Amino acid sequence: MRIFRHFSEVPQLLRDAVVAVGNFDGVHLGHRALIGEAARQARANGKPLAVLAFEPHPQEFFKPSPESFRLTPLRTKARLIAELDADAFFALPFDAAMAVRTADVFVRDILVEGLGVSGVVVGEDFVFGKGRGGNLATLQQEGARHGFSVTAFHTVLASAAAAGEKTEKISSTRIRDALKAAHPREAAKLLGRDWAVEARVEHGDGRGRLMGFPTANMHLGHCLAPAFGVYAVRAAIVENDQVIERHDGVANFGIRPMYEVTVPLMETHLFDFDGDLYGKHLSVELVDYIRPEMRFSGLPGLIAQIADDAQAARAILAKCPRLPTLDG
Repeated sequence: MRIFRHFSEVPQLLRDAVVAVGNFDGVHLGHRALIGEAARQARANGKPLAVLAFEPHPQEFFKPSPESFRLTPLRTKARLIAELDADAFFALPFDAAMAVRTADVFVRDILVEGLGVSGVVVGEDFVFGKGRGGNLATLQQEGARHGFSVTAFHTVLASAAAAGEKTEKISSTRIRDALKAAHPREAAKLLGRDWAVEARVEHGDGRGRLMGFPTANMHLGHCLAPAFGVYAVRAAIVENDQVIERHDGVANFGIRPMYEVTVPLMETHLFDFDGDLYGKHLSVELVDYIRPEMRFSGLPGLIAQIADDAQAARAILAKCPRLPTLDG
């Protein structure tokens, strides 16, 4: 899959594509179904398959905040989209110039002249253009005028009947809410995989190693912060976007009340691992929530609790089948 940060001078082999358009934060089951419809049309008509999204997310442009809401930073999103056999991913910059493009100018400049699309697939609630002035009807009118097809993909629903809830729309918002509420399993049902944090491993203060539980320390950066607490996790060591090694583990995300850390940190202890992870790229999948963060009166209590947490994580992971991940 080729990744583009622009819509000009697109190679001829990638023009005339069927393009799935959306934000696709999380690349959840609903997004995957929408992209799958675009793929079906592309294959049926012998066309390339492309995905178009904005980077940064438009909400980050209009409502900047120090706390990120993103489920999938660009690197993760690109890898997930590549799994769906897209030929191209257009991660177009959302800046002041993009924000003032009206709906008709967006269609003319980007879809028609830039990408030369043969078809577009969007969600039924799709809006676009300056001030969200364009909607599905607008896009259909523009498609008829410029000669490309427009397909409105119906919202994918998730059944929560087992929990006594109504069937609801799969959405990135629901996934964010589940992670914030310490329900990673609920998030996984909507994503179709365990949600993962990806970052470089940084040098820490070495306390974990001294206590007999060495940890890989990661700052989340441009990524959603889930609920503080301890998780059963599965971690993958990634090199050149390829998973080279996997380990079960236990992780704490938070501010470590005993040590008053000001910036939340993900600290992951990998089971049955003895190696150097500093500087390596780690993907930590949150499988289940064990407990909230706690303050201890001293090291003995903390060490005993970490041992209990590790035992709990092993028991949870032994019962939880591994869901599909970034590398399948």
